[in-house]
Amino acid sequence: MTEEKSLIEYPSEFPIKVMGKASPEYLPAIVHIAKQFDPTFDESKVEQRPSKDGNYLGLTLPITATSREQLDELYRTLSTHPLVSIVL
Repeated sequence: MTEEKSLIEYPSEFPIKVMGKASPEYLPAIVHIAKQFDPTFDESKVEQRPSKDGNYLGLTLPITATSREQLDELYRTLSTHPLVSIVL
């Protein structure tokens, strides 16, 4: 079996985009998850973009990626959260 070469050099800053229903619980929940996977996560660097009607909120999370496994598990955790609609 050959090992797949990663296109990402670790560690590196990696933006993760998350979209979900705009609610008071949404941002704190996503920040909590991000901090579980990246202890150095800086909440002040989160970019927020509300939808045109304000029903949804798009977030860009600058995560310090340390491995493919970390990113895969972060995507899985975010994708299965009930407040999250899409993770890119």
